[in-house]
Amino acid sequence: MFLTADYHTHTVFSHGKGQIIDNAIMAKEKGLKAVGISDHGFAHPAFGLTKKKVPKMRALCDEATKTTGVQVLLGIESNIIGTDGTVDLKPSLYDNFDIFLAGIHKFVLYKFKSIFTLFLPDLYHTYFAKNKIPERVIKENTKTFVNVIKNNPIDVITHLNFCCFCDPVEVAKVASDYGTYIELNAKKVHLSDDELYAISKTGVNFVIGSDAHSPERVGEISLVEKMLSRVDIPKERIKNIDGRLPDLRFKAFKERGL
Repeated sequence: MFLTADYHTHTVFSHGKGQIIDNAIMAKEKGLKAVGISDHGFAHPAFGLTKKKVPKMRALCDEATKTTGVQVLLGIESNIIGTDGTVDLKPSLYDNFDIFLAGIHKFVLYKFKSIFTLFLPDLYHTYFAKNKIPERVIKENTKTFVNVIKNNPIDVITHLNFCCFCDPVEVAKVASDYGTYIELNAKKVHLSDDELYAISKTGVNFVIGSDAHSPERVGEISLVEKMLSRVDIPKERIKNIDGRLPDLRFKAFKERGL
């Protein structure tokens, strides 16, 4: 198994250590066809993008593509900020980006009501009561992911169930219906083997993402390889390995002009 494209990498424009060109050079050295520059979204007060940065990033991605021959996509790891499916990438900015990732992160600017229904319960059960998660918390998180997938042309849900608690099977069913991929994150364990096996049975497709925060980790997937040695997922369902590239929902959405 070899990685064809790594769509989840960070740079100095958010929480990463390298420049866009550094990630592109490493992607070329690893033999990748494409790399996504998917820095944290606008609602992250400490490490998020600002709208002012986007034109410069666009130019640097285009330049890196010409320099390396690797397709360098300008993406975003958008923050989920509301149980109604609100994320911090708005349609008015869609034309600036090539790929649309979304995930739950801890310290972001949530919508007011979701501070109490999403952020605080997840924070509490992550650090203080992980083995005593109420059903209402699981239902709220599941509803949130379902609404995000239904209401936004998301390509990839990142690190599902990391620092949050949902029913991943229900989320995977909706992701399969809408053409959104579930990420196999190579930076942190976010699904148990049992959860991964269960969601694989839904028919959902996957992509592997390094979640690299430094250039040397671009294309690094050893954590996922270990997981896949324990859980038998058909390799054809992982859409960014062995020469394959995924069909991107976000690209299709924009091409239809909706």
